[in-house]
Amino acid sequence: MAQKCVHQGCGKQYTDATEKCEYHPGPPIFHEGQKGWKCCKPRVLTFDEFMDITPCTTGVHSTTDKPPGVEEKPQQDDAALAKKIENLNAATPSRGPVQTAQHAPTPPPPAPESEDDEPGLEIPDKAGCKRRACGATYKKGSSRDAEECVHHPGVPIFHEGSKGYSCCKRRVLEFDQFMNMAGCKTKKQHLFVGSGKKGNGDAGGEEVLSTVRHDFYQTPASVIASFFLKKINKETAKVEFQEKQLVLDLTTTDSPPKRYKSEVPLFATIDTEKSSYKILGTKLEVSLAKSDGSSWSVLRSDDAPTGEILQVGRAGRA
Repeated sequence: MAQKCVHQGCGKQYTDATEKCEYHPGPPIFHEGQKGWKCCKPRVLTFDEFMDITPCTTGVHSTTDKPPGVEEKPQQDDAALAKKIENLNAATPSRGPVQTAQHAPTPPPPAPESEDDEPGLEIPDKAGCKRRACGATYKKGSSRDAEECVHHPGVPIFHEGSKGYSCCKRRVLEFDQFMNMAGCKTKKQHLFVGSGKKGNGDAGGEEVLSTVRHDFYQTPASVIASFFLKKINKETAKVEFQEKQLVLDLTTTDSPPKRYKSEVPLFATIDTEKSSYKILGTKLEVSLAKSDGSSWSVLRSDDAPTGEILQVGRAGRA
């Protein structure tokens, strides 16, 4: 008889007690907008990225190990945070225009590419439903007429220890309770592949992305920007630094692959020789060396100024 593993990051149905299990032994950590697991280092900004963090431990399945509780550090109020930042700035020698620190606003997560599967598209066997809290898996050859998808259309909300979704009022305290929250909306069919939109003929069957979510923070000498795209192919990625522009051509290892091409106009000039980049599991991170040490109010020159005071230092840390 099949049993469900309770290990965090696994959750598989199994019949062989000696089967390999990959999971997170530590508790989840949610702190100042960042999300991750105490047992390993990756930290991400969105809940979907958090759910995609690769498990760090290998063992065997279990139905009795109680998952550790979520670890949430207390939030500082605005006055205390502003005072701490003021003290740090006073202790740091100035290397250009005075810059106070405050985290730049993070844009909301992008809307799903489609609400339903496009008719006629082939669904891979064992594909999982993309809707939150559903967890259904497609079985090749099964009829879709009898499907019922119970899910949460909203986004996860974690606030002062309570956990829930924006689409309904229910709130819980424990992370495993949150993971087991039944959906609040029902649709007739699951969402396994979405619209499957492809690019034009020149794209060779790739899915062309017109935009990806981005964020940045800055120091007196550089701007560190992140472009969020999972599974970037390191072998084919092209990143070109120009004096006042960043040229990107990124494809993923998905099947079919996604492709993001963009010429990003920058707020100010950069030193192309000193700028660099690295490709991570969920994003491209670029370090843009400032040529004049000025403060950037936005990343792109075509973005409207927000009026926010942007952070000096690593995101999520004072």
